[in-house]
Amino acid sequence: MVVEPGAFRTDFAGRSLTQAVEPIDDYAETAGRRRKEHDTVHGTQPGDPAKAAAALMDVVESGKAPYMLLLGNDASDGFRAVLDTLRQEVDAWETVSRSTDLDS
Repeated sequence: MVVEPGAFRTDFAGRSLTQAVEPIDDYAETAGRRRKEHDTVHGTQPGDPAKAAAALMDVVESGKAPYMLLLGNDASDGFRAVLDTLRQEVDAWETVSRSTDLDS
C-alpha cells in the first residue's frame, strides 16, 4: 500500500526540520523554497495525525488495503486534479497512442 498523506499537524515542518545555516543560492528556486524561514504552514496544517493513524490501522486491519491510500482532503483534492489533467492528456493523444499497433 502506498500512503499519500496531505499536510498533517505534526512537527515535520517545525523543530524537527533541520537545515543548513547558510542557504545555497543554486537551490533558491527549488529546495530553497522549502526552507524553514519560508514555512508559513507549520501549526496550521489541516490533517489530524491521530485520525490518520486510526485510519491506517482500520485500512490495514480490513484485510483489503488499497494500492494507494490518500489521507486528507488536500491529498485527495490534489490527486484528483492530477488525475483530471492526466485524463485530458490521454484523451488528447489517444489517436496517436492507438495508432502504433501492427497492421493486421
